[in-house]
Amino acid sequence: MPVKINENYLLLKSSYIFAEINRKVNQFQEENPDAHIIRMGIGDVTRPLPQAVIKEFHQAVDEMGQDETFMGYGPEQGYSFLIKEIIENDFASRGIELSQDEVFVSDGAKCDTGNIQEIFGLDNVVAVTDPVYPVYVETNVMAGRTGPMGDDGKYEKLVYLPCTAENNFVPELPESSVDLIYLCFPNNPTGTTLTKEQLATWVEYARENKAIILFDAAYESYITEDGIPHSIYEIEGAKEVAIEFRSFSKNAGFTGTRCAYTVVPKELMAYDGAGNAQPVNPLWNRRQTTKFNGVSYPIQKAAAAVYTPEGQKEIGESIDYYMQNAAIIRESLLKIGLQVYGGVNSPYIWVKTPEGLDSWGFFDLLLKEANVVGTPGVGFGPSGEGYFRITAFNTIENTKEAMERISKLSF
Repeated sequence: MPVKINENYLLLKSSYIFAEINRKVNQFQEENPDAHIIRMGIGDVTRPLPQAVIKEFHQAVDEMGQDETFMGYGPEQGYSFLIKEIIENDFASRGIELSQDEVFVSDGAKCDTGNIQEIFGLDNVVAVTDPVYPVYVETNVMAGRTGPMGDDGKYEKLVYLPCTAENNFVPELPESSVDLIYLCFPNNPTGTTLTKEQLATWVEYARENKAIILFDAAYESYITEDGIPHSIYEIEGAKEVAIEFRSFSKNAGFTGTRCAYTVVPKELMAYDGAGNAQPVNPLWNRRQTTKFNGVSYPIQKAAAAVYTPEGQKEIGESIDYYMQNAAIIRESLLKIGLQVYGGVNSPYIWVKTPEGLDSWGFFDLLLKEANVVGTPGVGFGPSGEGYFRITAFNTIENTKEAMERISKLSF
């Protein structure tokens, strides 16, 4: 018998959105070699790592070159020195109690949000906000949890929770029963947020329906307004129903060095076929210790430096820098009459495309006429059609130049 493939991969209708963007941009650049393209599509940071982080990084690398301080395999769950800093600074400071074995250090929130579905049964019904970070959807497609995509752009077994201007980008509770719920707030791609009261509604739903919320908080450090939860565990009872994902990529510039963590509370339960409650924490622990050898020692030492006074000061400056860009983008686009959302508690600005242009049409216009790259909203799901994402992750000079170019276009 010939080797057979995982046919679920054939259900993926198009290439990963950012790969498609790169293909289009590279083709345009080849055809227009003199064009100065400003990329504001992929959410990759542009400012360098904080000096406090670099200093500790160098020190840890030097330690690896000495017999007495060399480190081999580390604990798959992460070194205790980093986990201790995470708990004290990100959670205890907000009145949230966690034990060290509830925090799992990893090489990226993208990896964790994609891998977490492995520990849950294939017959679980998955709900996603729409538009949505594609990883949530596509990893469930690969696993065989979704079925094929219909003509409406939706996978048949997924439950979509539309988030548009009509409902203020607040997802409504599903009408049918669901088991796994992906929530990302501050949201990627829309840049919008939920209040504590709105998030509490979801926690209550999950508790009543024995569902689990997969909460992506990768952008919590960009929250500027009061009343917006930085962690789902600020909501009473959330540790019984939620897993939280965090990253050092967008706050401390670790997109190229890779470090993140996931919180799986011991109170969190899922159920076996006989209806018996099973703790989820040891399942994720087993998955990680089986398939992952942990983040390198120098990277974890560098991540711990994020929590030093110097590190906090420097990452605060970077976040302020990006949010200044976000303000420039918002004000510029509003000034030319476009409808704009996000950019207040998030580095993402979600733009309603001008009348007569769909998402890819607006992408092509900006690329060809302004040499500016953003992300078509439809790439994040059907409800993203007619919208466009622009990121604040660039230099202030490029941001200003991009907005000047766009302001000269006729819509």
